Amino acid sequence: MRRPADAYLDIETTGLSRFFDAITVIGIYRCDRTNGALIQLVGEEVTRGNLITALRGVNTIYTYNGSRFDLPFIAASLGIDLGTAYYHHDLMYDCWRNNLYGGFKAVERQLGIRRQLEGIGGLEAVWLWRRYQNRGDQNALDLLLEYNKEDVVNLKALRERLTGWRV
Repeated sequence: MRRPADAYLDIETTGLSRFFDAITVIGIYRCDRTNGALIQLVGEEVTRGNLITALRGVNTIYTYNGSRFDLPFIAASLGIDLGTAYYHHDLMYDCWRNNLYGGFKAVERQLGIRRQLEGIGGLEAVWLWRRYQNRGDQNALDLLLEYNKEDVVNLKALRERLTGWRV
């Protein structure tokens, strides 16, 4: 019998309003006992059907601040409540219980979780998407996708670190 996969999920958007802005990338790092696979839905690929397909066989979705941002944004944009359809675990609250505060990048620094792309955050992700959309800048899209990949892969690293020293 196959064990359900875990999914580490993060979205990139055109802004902070789930009512006025759009999702540009949904990154999912699917992990089972032996394998990890990255799925990135980009632009027009960001649909309810593609998201459901990407999450097929997943039991638990892990996010950082997903309860307040990613999942409500997905619900408003795609009409699917991932918090109801799947077990959702927001790692931000585990961080708080362990006196780790700040955004995801700040917590990564506190725990020594490394990034290749230092200095890129949510605002830069918006600019990268605009450069890709407005100028066809493939390098901007590649950088955005690498940034999103580091986010979802580092969510797994964060979970593993927290599991080792929960209070």
